[in-house]
Amino acid sequence: MRRLIIERSAIRSNMAVIKERAQGAALYGVVSGQGGGVGAVRLARLLRDAGVTRFGVNSVEEAQLLRESGFETEEILMLRSTVDREELERLVDLSVVCTVSSVDTGLALNAVAENRSTVAEAHIQVDTGLGFGGFLISEPEKILLAYRSLPNVALSGIYTQLHAVTGKSQEVDGQLKQFQQVLEAIHQAGFETGTVHAAGSFALMHFDCARLDAVRAGSAILGRCRRTKGDGLTTVGYGEATITEVRWLPKGHTVGADKLITMKKPTRVAVLPVGYQNGFGVERPRSQGLLDMWRAWRRSRNRTVRLNGQRVRVIGSIGASETILNVTDVKCSAGDVAAFDLDPLYARGMPIEFR
Repeated sequence: MRRLIIERSAIRSNMAVIKERAQGAALYGVVSGQGGGVGAVRLARLLRDAGVTRFGVNSVEEAQLLRESGFETEEILMLRSTVDREELERLVDLSVVCTVSSVDTGLALNAVAENRSTVAEAHIQVDTGLGFGGFLISEPEKILLAYRSLPNVALSGIYTQLHAVTGKSQEVDGQLKQFQQVLEAIHQAGFETGTVHAAGSFALMHFDCARLDAVRAGSAILGRCRRTKGDGLTTVGYGEATITEVRWLPKGHTVGADKLITMKKPTRVAVLPVGYQNGFGVERPRSQGLLDMWRAWRRSRNRTVRLNGQRVRVIGSIGASETILNVTDVKCSAGDVAAFDLDPLYARGMPIEFR
């Protein structure tokens, strides 16, 4: 038996924290990446129960899935631009709010809307240094061209993605200042910006100045964003699996595959039928400073699972499909259930159970 457990109460608790941090700003629930591994529709339903009416996606398939699952009137924002005509046609037909990140993406969307004798809704994306897409802040004239030259596109919002590698406010303050300059240029030209948003999960949880008109919460919903002590979030998602074998290994016996660990004394071990192929021990990328590398090494050295009410250590490295546990001092047998941290985004071969 192997399964991924998602606790509804933990998601509700996180949403209460997120709403408090938003301080009345409109909230987009980002359900991309199949809802962080939980399932886009399942997560969206939980968010809707919590009062969320705006959703962010990163693919046409996610948008279509939401519409077909009863999200007929909620706003769905596509957080990725495209010039692919087929994708744009599907987005327009689904009444999705598109992203215009360049003159080319704006013209492509306008052409599709004009061909359908309709007006497509979209938000402008501005690049304040992340580099993944958006109008450059040094080229405001191109943004103004989008406002002037797209008669079949209703620009109802504008956004950027704030980022802080070091987590210091100076980084975010500088990006916000640049973003505000773009907004001022648009207003001076006589155009309305509509809904203005800049904060994703990290900026929302760490910088009060980043709220603006709306915020976008994704990884924070599952408590899987960059965290600080006392932020109020709860980590969502853990695995359960039954122990398949328990036995004694003599002193001098080795354990492991890529790096052998030699038993310094007789050791009772248990086999957990879960490995990195199932997402166990797989972590989200973080900045690779010396402190981050040390923390990652320390986590791997001290990794534990819960078994019969006790913490037991992993021996050696996590295998592809199995992991060895030190159960010398734990009363257990094959068939007992072990619980362990498991990021839903990376979970594989693990049926999801909501509790």
